[in-house]
This record gives sequence, structure tokens and C-alpha cells, in this order.
Amino acid sequence: MELTIGHLYPDLLNLYGDRGNIQCLRKRLAWRGIEARLIEVHAGESIDFSKLDLVLLGGGSDREQELACQYLKRERKGLCAYVEGGGVLLAICGGYQLLGNYYKTNRIAIEGLGILDIHTEWKPKRLTGDIVVKSRLFHSPVVGFENHSGRTYIGNYPSLGKVASGYGNTGRSGKEGIVYKNLIGTYLHGPLLPKNPEVCDYLLKRALQHKYQKRITLGTLCDGLERQANRYIAERAV
Repeated sequence: MELTIGHLYPDLLNLYGDRGNIQCLRKRLAWRGIEARLIEVHAGESIDFSKLDLVLLGGGSDREQELACQYLKRERKGLCAYVEGGGVLLAICGGYQLLGNYYKTNRIAIEGLGILDIHTEWKPKRLTGDIVVKSRLFHSPVVGFENHSGRTYIGNYPSLGKVASGYGNTGRSGKEGIVYKNLIGTYLHGPLLPKNPEVCDYLLKRALQHKYQKRITLGTLCDGLERQANRYIAERAV
């Protein structure tokens, strides 16, 4: 088996170690004897989503996010078809915001891709610090680091989970992130996946099942250090 991972605009969207998520995905595949192919798509390059099994859209500053959105609008039809067809996508912070209808900054309103019926609005207070999320999808808490001025309103979509410590989507809703089909949007940097092996394996399993159209069982890995890091952050924050 093999998976092709697409990293969209690493030259623009790579805040707080988001590239580490790619390394984690590739390592956890390699440790199981599954080939991992990486395609980096840089600003201005076209994207063939039919060749991708799992996509990472990372975070960036407002300026970088605005540039990335301009490029992604050219690819909107393909990205929308990819998401609606069950393609696996992890969108972090700025990437998460871009999927909505708009992001209103303190200067301008950036029209989003409209892949999801959500929106983000800037507020002067930044929401920063460690965050712990209890998710129905995972046994362990999901932990990470958030740093955002945007408040993302997700309407009736399911969230990734409930905030146990930290701020999440708006700082008031008690919800963090979004789940739609095989898409996860979240504000968690860190990078996210090395400290949350369950989340990484969830994405990998979904991608493999979608590609091969059959039930997949991933072999167990020795995650002692990863789980220790997860517990340390969860206990320290809560």
C-alpha cells in the first residue's frame, strides 16, 4: 500500500512547526511498511487533487493567508470536489479559516473559498496558549498550542471537540475545530500530530480506506513517548 500526501503552500503556510505534521504522517506510515509519497505544492503552482490521498493546509499570517487564498481560488473547484468526495484534509489555523465564506480582519474582509459554511472575524485580543480538547473521536485528549485573533463560527457543523482548557474557535463557545466528512479543521499548532498519535492514525486510516475502498487496520506502534508528551501537556494545562 501507499499514500500520496499533498502539502499545500509550505512556502506561505508553515507557522509554529506545521511542517512537522508532514514528518509525522510519513514516519507513521514508514514504521508500518507503507510507502509515503510527498508532493509539495508551492504558491502559484496548479494542484491535481486526483493524485492526492491526504492534504495538509497549514497556518500563516494574515498577509500570507491572503496570498494563499488568491492562489487557492483558482483551485476551488478541485478542492471542493476532493472534500465532497471524501478526500482527507487537515486544515490548521489560517488554512482552517480559508475554507469558510470570509475572514474579516481589522483591515479588510478576505473572501474565503466557501468550501464550508463558516466564517471568521478578527478581535483585538489574541487567544494564545496551550489548549486541551476532549473529542468524541479519540480516547486521549487532543493537545496543542493556539495563537489566533480570529474567531471562527461553525454554525451547526460538528466540532472536533470540547475545550477543557484554552480558547478554541471563539473563546466563548467551548468548541474547538470542525469535522466535516474526512476533513478536520483546527486551531491547534505545535505541531499537532506528533503529540496526538491517535489523530495522526485517524487521518491515515481514513485516507487508506478512501483510497483502497476497504476496511483498514493499522498495526500498533510503540507510542510511549508521544503519549507521555500528550499527558504532560494535558495535565499541565488542566
